[in-house]
Amino acid sequence: MKKSTSLSNILQLMIPEEKIRPILEELKYIDVARKFTVYDLLLFLGEAAFQQWDGYRDGEQRMSLCGQRAVDHSTLSKKAKDVPFALFKRLLDLMIGLCNRKTQRVLGIPKELLIVDSTTITVGLGRLSWAPHKGQKSGVKLHVGIIGDQGELHKVTETTGYEPDLKSCPDLLDSRFILVADRSYGKHKLFDSYQEQKKRQYFVIRLRDNTIFTHPIPRERNLPFEGSIEQDLTCQLGQKTTLTRNRFRVVILKDPQGNPVILATNLHWYSPEGIADIYKKRWQVEVFFRWIKQHLNIPRLFGSTPNAVYGQLYTALLIYVLLKFLFDQGNEIVHFSAKLTFADFDRLFTLQTLPPEWCVYLANATFFTSKN
Repeated sequence: MKKSTSLSNILQLMIPEEKIRPILEELKYIDVARKFTVYDLLLFLGEAAFQQWDGYRDGEQRMSLCGQRAVDHSTLSKKAKDVPFALFKRLLDLMIGLCNRKTQRVLGIPKELLIVDSTTITVGLGRLSWAPHKGQKSGVKLHVGIIGDQGELHKVTETTGYEPDLKSCPDLLDSRFILVADRSYGKHKLFDSYQEQKKRQYFVIRLRDNTIFTHPIPRERNLPFEGSIEQDLTCQLGQKTTLTRNRFRVVILKDPQGNPVILATNLHWYSPEGIADIYKKRWQVEVFFRWIKQHLNIPRLFGSTPNAVYGQLYTALLIYVLLKFLFDQGNEIVHFSAKLTFADFDRLFTLQTLPPEWCVYLANATFFTSKN
């Protein structure tokens, strides 16, 4: 079975054409094309991400080999420019709902982590005049939330490269998880809102090194700190207009280079070592960004309009969710001797050299729809 054919078949089973029609109606988009429809564009962008095609011209030469309707590159470009990217964002949410493990917990203290961060995709200034970035570059941002212990994509939103991460943060929050984030999300007043909202948002967020601690009180501890932990205290953060209404816990440790890492949290029952371990899991989002950029064509933007750019990016993330689902489910089904790492699964799938058990598993496409 060829890699391209198997992925296209599975994508069509997971999201059949009839599922996009009501979304198009909501978006008030009328697809008048007969030769190359919106659904054809979805399949094209999916294969382009998976096989890392170079652009519309390259895809024009390859799409017929995948069983897709062959059209010229200008048709591809016009369609990508015309279809609202909100469709692909909705389809990503749909795929996440189909593939990710549902969180059953509604009440009680959350234990799973929601790691939030952003990545910027930059190109020359002339490519995206509507999205200036720095110097002679333009760019867009993807803001994502990853379920840390599972490595699953949970929420995504988009902005231009100049927009601060804090502006997108409310779109990514989910009180069912512990929010984990870096310094760019460490605005003191947000901590008050997390603490005071009806369903409290628990968090572990790194603070800037020059943060002021007001009325600090060290937490009592009978045993010496373990590892790189140096301080564990409670305080109000900031001063004057930036002073928080609530007291928060602050854990200070050293990184491997000896630099201070200052963590703010409202998890008062965890040990300081436990707080440090939670923050260390933030690296998983960096691994995610590196993976999608290396394997899903994220840095190579085909079009130059918001619809074309964000449509391509959201479809690439949709393919990531699908691949992660195929891998996770497959590793549960195949014999232990055939189990793979995600990296090996992607590599062998790309080379079309998966072990026989995996080929049988992927060929049994009805499995994916019956689970959902």
